[in-house]
Amino acid sequence: MKVVIPVAGVGTRLKPHTHTVPKSLLEIAGKPILSHILDPLKKLNPSEVIFVIGYKGDQIRDFVKSKYKFKSIFVEQDRLLGLGYAVRLALAEISRGDLLVILGDTIVESDLKKFTNAGEFVLGVKTVDDPKRFGIAAVKGGYVSKLLEKPKNPSGNLALIGLYYFKKIDSLKSELDKLIKSGTRTKGEIQLTDALQGMIENGAKFKPFEVAGWFDCGTKDATLETNRHFLNKLPQKKSIDGCKLVPPVYISSSAKVEQSTIGPFVSVGDRVKISDSNIANSIIGKNTIMEKAKIENSLVGQNVIVKSYSGILNLGDNSEICCC
Repeated sequence: MKVVIPVAGVGTRLKPHTHTVPKSLLEIAGKPILSHILDPLKKLNPSEVIFVIGYKGDQIRDFVKSKYKFKSIFVEQDRLLGLGYAVRLALAEISRGDLLVILGDTIVESDLKKFTNAGEFVLGVKTVDDPKRFGIAAVKGGYVSKLLEKPKNPSGNLALIGLYYFKKIDSLKSELDKLIKSGTRTKGEIQLTDALQGMIENGAKFKPFEVAGWFDCGTKDATLETNRHFLNKLPQKKSIDGCKLVPPVYISSSAKVEQSTIGPFVSVGDRVKISDSNIANSIIGKNTIMEKAKIENSLVGQNVIVKSYSGILNLGDNSEICCC
């Protein structure tokens, strides 16, 4: 099996953090978003993982090469023309065989072996309360009958979550080529869902597969919510002398915390130094220094200095805020 992971996006909604780091390398509960995506793939033993990179792609390449042993290929996306275009670029590296496509900006909790064994063509879905906000899979007779992008009058509530399986890739290539050649775009982009709809109309039977969890990392608030979920799954540090820990928390073994209250729902990165502070519902990036700070609901980047500040922060890398 081969796996395609598009990670070329700029991450506009997560600025200022994505000014210096691609979104997929921002950390959630002690490890990058991309690791939450790649670690479950080990059970599938993929023959190749193809990354479609663009913005700050060198960082993604270096990270994958240093942390993972599987064969990895990196394809440069020259233009941001949509997910369909990104997938077609990756397919140029694949002649045949089965394929798993996973988006690089969301984290999915699912048994990937069961997912890939569910049918010849499989779409990951999740029941949502407001289907008007999502791409929706209409289902008839146990198979996807139609794909609808943010429908005004939805006929169902199964949202597409960015997980796709193809036992064969010929029809997918053909439909994407048609879109690119004709210049067909939806909302200004070459959409993968348009290619999938073309496959359905030509007889492909997509099995819907509802995943256990689907977690967005597209905004500050969504990132903090995802962090809360995954912190609940981690073993907890029992104590730090002179500090109060309110679980769940993640504190790197290389971090130094003194005379502070940490938690709940706090991730503290490598080589962070925190003293005389109170931190809740926040992610603190590597090499950051916090002194006499009281913060909550905050996203703090790497190499940041925060002193005598109280409130909510959204600070990118290499920033400094001191209210002395």
